[in-house]
Amino acid sequence: MLTGVTPTPAPPRAHRIHPAWWVAAVTFLALVGAAAFRAVPGVLIDPLRAEFGWSVSTISAAVALNMALYGLTAPFAAALMERFGIRRVVMSALVVVALGSGLTVFMTASWQLILLWGLLVGLGTGSMALSLVATVTGRWFVAKRGLVSGILTAGGAAGQLVFLPLVAWIDSVWGWRAASLGTTAAALAVIPLVAWLLRDRPRDLGVVPYGGTAADDVDPVRTGAARNALRGLAEGAKKRPFWLLAGGFFICGMSTNGLVQPHFIPAAHDHGMPVTTAAGLLAVVGIFDIVGTVFSGWLTDRVDPRVLLLAYYGLRGFSLFLLPPLFGPDLQVSMIAFIVFYGLDWVATVPPTLALCREHFGARAPVVFGWVFASHQLGSAVAAFGGGVIRDVTGSYDLAWFLAAGLCMLAAVMSISIRRNPPAVVETALPTNPEEAAAAQAHG
Repeated sequence: MLTGVTPTPAPPRAHRIHPAWWVAAVTFLALVGAAAFRAVPGVLIDPLRAEFGWSVSTISAAVALNMALYGLTAPFAAALMERFGIRRVVMSALVVVALGSGLTVFMTASWQLILLWGLLVGLGTGSMALSLVATVTGRWFVAKRGLVSGILTAGGAAGQLVFLPLVAWIDSVWGWRAASLGTTAAALAVIPLVAWLLRDRPRDLGVVPYGGTAADDVDPVRTGAARNALRGLAEGAKKRPFWLLAGGFFICGMSTNGLVQPHFIPAAHDHGMPVTTAAGLLAVVGIFDIVGTVFSGWLTDRVDPRVLLLAYYGLRGFSLFLLPPLFGPDLQVSMIAFIVFYGLDWVATVPPTLALCREHFGARAPVVFGWVFASHQLGSAVAAFGGGVIRDVTGSYDLAWFLAAGLCMLAAVMSISIRRNPPAVVETALPTNPEEAAAAQAHG
């Protein structure tokens, strides 16, 4: 009697790529593009001065408004995403950015620059800031959430700088209008990818979040997001650590996005350095920024975050005191050393600042950190405008570098004076509604 033969099981089917990774990829493109759009005015300060005769202060006013709106829009962008969906908000933001950038080629007055690059591009890029990172990672990822958040955040930060050499090259060959139209084309090119690959929730594609279950795909909160953002500000403002963190981050924004990003290139050009060389140096800052941010996150798990902020702000201030003599027509080793250090320190302050927010505000930390980040961008706006005024009044940027250096020393003192909170306080702080729970998950 023949015995049955157990059939050989068919080889397992290759697993297709989870849609969450496609969502993360197109989000990364949108964030890098948004950062690149915000970086363009720093390259175009000198060309705009040459063609229109506008002062550095006037051009800096547009940059300042852009940075302020970028920060102030972020706490409310999540409310729009809950109400209208991620895809609609991102596509609308890209259209606004393209409109603001493209129409600059027709401008004839400085108020038009402020309206287009300041207002429109500021609102558009602000809608694709930290709120987009938090929303995408919170909805689409359970596993690898921290990794994806770090990649998206670092990509957005580095994108502000790594595109500068390309923009400077386009300006040198074809003029500033070609550079502006290039950013318009880039924004429009991303829109079809967003429409195709970006979905609001895993359930829209019949899947569950990466590494999670159907229970992790929570229903959207259609109302109350803006109210909760304002409530988070009100509650945070009652505590001393909030003001110390917000004050330190205000100075952080002043000494990076506000001063160095828009004014380093014209300051270097004042001393005879070619614009393309100066733009290349800022691109190196962007590359080392990724390394510094990742390493800072690793250190934050092992070192008192207050000590890290003391070191970051203190060393940043010391380096700014040394910067003015480093400018010159030729690229020296000392300037390269400054650029490498500043890149490592650029947003290294984010992980310890976020850790202290978690420690003092528990489940409210994501909302509170959103307002701390808004303070960062307000500081950027103040320095962007103030640096231009100092250049116009004194004929040099030296005073701006020295003022920023002194304020960084103040930020170091403010950071180390923050009191530590017992761990038990954080452990007992539970989310008070589904929105806060999702936000807390999105931030790790």
